[in-house]
Amino acid sequence: MKFSEQWLRSWVNPQVSRDELVARLSMAGLEVDSVALVAGVFSGVVVGEVLSTEQHPDADKLRVCQVSNGAETFQVVCGAPNVRPGLKVPFAMIGAELSDDFKIKKAKLRGVESNGMLCSASELQISDESSGLMELAGDAPVGQDLRVYLGLDDASIEVDLTPNRGDCLSLAGLAREVGALYAAPVSRPSVAVVPAVHDQVISVEVPASKACPRYLGRVIRNVDLSKPTPLWMVERLRRSDVRSIDAAVDITNYVMLELGQPMHAFDLNEINGGIRVRMAEEGEKLVLLDGQEVSLRADTLVIADHQRALAIAGVMGGEHSGVAAGTRDLFLESAFFDTIAVAGKARSYGLHTDASHRFERGVDWNLAREAMERATGLLLEIVGGEAGPIIEVASTAELPTTPTVTLRADRINQMLGMEMEPSEIERLLTALGLQVSAAASGQWQVVVPSHRFDISLEVDLIEELGRLYGYNRLPVRYPQARLAPQAKAEARAELPALRRLLVARGYQEAITYSFIDPDLFALFTPGVEPLMLANPISSDMAAMRSSLWPGLVKAVQHNLNRQQTRVRLFESGLRFVGQLEGLKQEAMLAGVICGSRMAEGWAHARESVDFFDIKADVEALLGFSGDQQAFSFVPGEHPALHPGQTARIERNGQLVGYVGAIHPELARKLGIDQPLFLFELVLSEVAQGRLPKFHELSRFPEVRRDLALLVDQAVAADSVLGAIREAAGEYLTDLKLFDVYHGKGIDPHRKSLAVGLTWQHPSRTLNDEEVSTTTQNILASLEERFNATLRK
Repeated sequence: MKFSEQWLRSWVNPQVSRDELVARLSMAGLEVDSVALVAGVFSGVVVGEVLSTEQHPDADKLRVCQVSNGAETFQVVCGAPNVRPGLKVPFAMIGAELSDDFKIKKAKLRGVESNGMLCSASELQISDESSGLMELAGDAPVGQDLRVYLGLDDASIEVDLTPNRGDCLSLAGLAREVGALYAAPVSRPSVAVVPAVHDQVISVEVPASKACPRYLGRVIRNVDLSKPTPLWMVERLRRSDVRSIDAAVDITNYVMLELGQPMHAFDLNEINGGIRVRMAEEGEKLVLLDGQEVSLRADTLVIADHQRALAIAGVMGGEHSGVAAGTRDLFLESAFFDTIAVAGKARSYGLHTDASHRFERGVDWNLAREAMERATGLLLEIVGGEAGPIIEVASTAELPTTPTVTLRADRINQMLGMEMEPSEIERLLTALGLQVSAAASGQWQVVVPSHRFDISLEVDLIEELGRLYGYNRLPVRYPQARLAPQAKAEARAELPALRRLLVARGYQEAITYSFIDPDLFALFTPGVEPLMLANPISSDMAAMRSSLWPGLVKAVQHNLNRQQTRVRLFESGLRFVGQLEGLKQEAMLAGVICGSRMAEGWAHARESVDFFDIKADVEALLGFSGDQQAFSFVPGEHPALHPGQTARIERNGQLVGYVGAIHPELARKLGIDQPLFLFELVLSEVAQGRLPKFHELSRFPEVRRDLALLVDQAVAADSVLGAIREAAGEYLTDLKLFDVYHGKGIDPHRKSLAVGLTWQHPSRTLNDEEVSTTTQNILASLEERFNATLRK
């Protein structure tokens, strides 16, 4: 909002400089965006009167004028098209300075002497208007300094208000703030009740009472809109960035800027039957004051008569019922519109008006009658007329209520870090229009006024106290608290540690989008319906991922396309399984590798990664929790993985992830022409481990036996190792598979598994007979379960 500093100081005038006032407003939360002088720096310019004009003898577009400054008459040559006898204009006399390098001197224009200069508004930097001379009011005092006459030693201040401070979109609200900041008295203009001199009314119906809980109207007859708006009002409007139109429109705009209540004036003779405040009919047409025709929607509140819509409520009036030069009778409107009902309506029609800006942020719901009396008084004073009685339709049940908030001194001390004097608390809040009454020792009951929609809680009041007291004056104190260390779950591998492990194994962390292309979703999880976004960023980011693999594989594609031949990436994040009803969001840890096994170097061969490289990385992750034996790799199937190179990862029989090579068909569709291996794990299962326990080290020697077992090709080595552990007894301390062989010398349908078993007793030395007996039991068990025999 822009406003004139002089206008503000006519309400409240703290004895501080402009710069200090601007700084204090910004510190109080009313951020000042700009301060601009309302006119350029000039001197020696007075109100002049053109007494006569004659055609210049040697120039068609110049006139020789006789200009009076009230004491003398001067000959001035002027080329402005609007110069004429009787006109009062700014007159820069000899010696006047219009800028640092422009001083008025005697001159000759085409041989005719000129003693001064008649000025346009742009030459004085008052406005951009440069089409002619700046015309002053007919009653302007000739000879008076123009700066004094127009009050040009002023500045236009623009504040950028947050949406919750709609109460400051008026001079009344700003003056209230300044008065509270400086403990200065506020001189609010007295608003007299205008008595009705006739009894003419029109019917007013408000079917949409929830959207419009209060509506006031008044008939004003026999106005004379040919009368100009007074200069003081035009200047205040101009300095508030509002253009003067005619007296009726100017007065409603002035009251809006002064009190904060948007108003509208209708041509009474264009209203058929009466006023109806209703919701629009779908598709109903309305031509607005700016000439734009809009097709109204059914959710739009309108002011209508008994035949058609006249205005969009709280936004803009219609052209047909608008005030024109020939209007004699007015219907003046002042209403309270519910914030929710009008919010966003102007923008939906491509509009933004001063009225909508205020109604969307909240207008004082008790202000309508005062604004009506103020506007009526100004109209009668400026354009004459006869006022009728005020018509009011109000739905008390739909009007907002004033909340009462309990404020505690100890809570103020706690939040602001200081103790405020009770008298200071009461003064600051009372200055804002709040009703404060002491309820108990250190407590107050505060009634919030109707102009403050943003205060409903105790913290809101404390914020007001801190803001008015001055944030820069609040003491600086470090927060204090009793901080006890939190117990850490030692049996859990935290995600940062897992990240560091993967980085140590050559991976780099990637972060991809949680929403992916639906087509990519179908490639990785065919036959599954994705969870679609209602309002996606783009069509290729419309589905929520059910796996981290699509994003990682796209990242691999990006790197391969840029000549990165060795890629190792991992990511931790959520996957989304199912639809909104029963949606499962699960934290996952996934990785992908391709390219050479080792980074390029002279000390090793350039071998490509295979399944066992990524399996080793997964085993490192599983072993990090200290409970690796609970996990097992089982041959499995996944639509995105290569058949025969896919393993299910299970924990105590429950699926916790997959590892394997990408499916060749999927790789072909994605344009990947080299082996690519992936893993994905449920993070909660990987992170949950086992707390290590100490066992005293045995002082007695170990005993080792190596067995070469022949089993069928289809028998998994992991099953054989599990059977050995079951039969080896409690003293088995280590079991290793150190060789797998199939080929020459053994049955082609069989394979050889070489395992090493190590036993150690905690309190004595094991003898050969015990070890041999245990070994025979193992062989018997393996023969029974897998038809295993010792290799000869």
